[in-house]
This record gives sequence, C-alpha cells and structure tokens, in this order.
Amino acid sequence: MTHPDPAQERGQEPAAECGAPPRPQSLMLSFFGIHVLGTSTALSSASVIDAFARVAVREDAVRSTLTRMVGRGLLARHRRGRRMYFSLTSRAAAVLADGQERIWRTGAVNRAWDGTWTLISFSLPESWRRERHDLRSRLVWAGFGPLQNGLWVAPGRVDVAPLAAGLGLGDRIRAFRGEVAAPTEAGPLLRAAFDIDAIAQGYRGFLARWGGGSAPAEARDDLGRQLLLHTDWLDLVRRDPHLPAEHLPEQWPAARAEELFRELAHRFEPEASRTAHEILDRWDPTGPA
Repeated sequence: MTHPDPAQERGQEPAAECGAPPRPQSLMLSFFGIHVLGTSTALSSASVIDAFARVAVREDAVRSTLTRMVGRGLLARHRRGRRMYFSLTSRAAAVLADGQERIWRTGAVNRAWDGTWTLISFSLPESWRRERHDLRSRLVWAGFGPLQNGLWVAPGRVDVAPLAAGLGLGDRIRAFRGEVAAPTEAGPLLRAAFDIDAIAQGYRGFLARWGGGSAPAEARDDLGRQLLLHTDWLDLVRRDPHLPAEHLPEQWPAARAEELFRELAHRFEPEASRTAHEILDRWDPTGPA
C-alpha cells in the first residue's frame, strides 16, 4: 500500500509562488462571495467578463471557468433572452459563508484554545480515491492535520458529522475528543501534524505583496484590487488551521497580515462598490418572469 507525500496527505494544492496571480476559479468564488452572497441575484457573463478584465483575466478564461464551476455544482446557469446569468448554488454559498465567518468574526489568531483536541480516524480502500480526496479536502478546511496515516487531529472542538455527510463512508470514519497526556506535548504534536513554517510563509508573502503602500500591478482599479485582496486572504484563511497562539513561534505574522487586510479592505470598498453598481448586470431568477 503506497502512502501520499505530506502535501498530498494534507489535501492541499501546491502552494503558489509569492506574488503569483490567483487561479480564475479562486477569483470567481471570491467575486461571487463579495457581490452575490446573501442575495438571490445572478450576474450576467458579460458583466463578469468586464469585471475580470480589471485584473487581467481574459474573456476565454472567464467563460471556461464559469462553465467548469457549473459542472462542479458551484454555480447555477440561467438563460434570459440572449443573455446568460450565473448565481451561487447552495453548496457554494455555504462554503463562502463559512469563509466570511472566518474572515470577519473568527479572526486569524487563536487565543482561546481550551486544550481540547478532535481526532478523526479513517481507513478507506485504495479504490476509493475520490472519497479519500474529498474527505481530506474537508478535513483541511476544518483545521485538521495528519498525525499519521489515517489519523488526523485538530485543536478545539470540531463538529465532525457535517464533514463526513454525503461521502458514504459509514463506519469507516470515527471521531474522538480528548486532551494530550504525558509524554505527549501539544507543541511537538502541532509540528508533527501541521507545516507551521509554510503557514507563516503564507502570511509573510501576503505582507510582501500588499504592504508598502502599493497594490499588485495587475489590478486596474479598486474593484480589481478588492477582488485580488479578498482572494489572497481567503486562500490564506483556507490553508490556516487556526492553531493555538500559545504554541506558535514568537512574532507570528498572522496578526500583522490580518490588520493589513482589514485596513485595505475598508480602503477599497467604497470605490469598488460604486464601480460594481455601474458595471454589474444583475437579475433575480427567483422573481417574476
């Protein structure tokens, strides 16, 4: 039986180089999260193309990304006359709402850990590759890291039932809660399950990309700057398991990065909202025909 490498075991995609532009799908999710989440409206493909031109994403890339996200159940497509509109599915809305919760309420620094751990054990046949990938992706998003083959841990109390819902794993997954006991210590356990250096480097990369008073050159205006900023930060939040601050190195960069994100988000918002109001073609597919 072969074992995946650490990055694969964590369910993570390869980290992008510092300053590399986000993938179109990441941009698209952020864009719909900013402008559609919490509403029943859909956006026309033409207006999305207009918006993405402001961050140097070509029309063909926008169209293929919209189609691909419909196929993955993240967007719903609606035809109105000769125009095509796209809205969030309930699945995508739930993912984005969780991301917004983490960004604006949970925060980037965990100072309230009570010493409790949640553990998940699972054993899946080699032929269940898709189920294994989906489970690992959900575990990473929920803040788990692989302690050893088939055993994942997360600091805090995590509701495991939603993570396994719809995967058809039955009794192949088991969940526990508890505390470490001697000779195990929390600090070394965290370092065994999580790549702390890579998490810190992500925040330092964010500070390098957005600090110094200049935004990325590919953004033409505040609408584009807002989109790139939120996409970068959401990617960091998605990869950060929210580890307890007391067991992280001194001068942990998450707090400084979060302060910078919030400052820039508030700076870009007024002009970005004005531009979005001007260019976005909205339609409510649930309203009167």
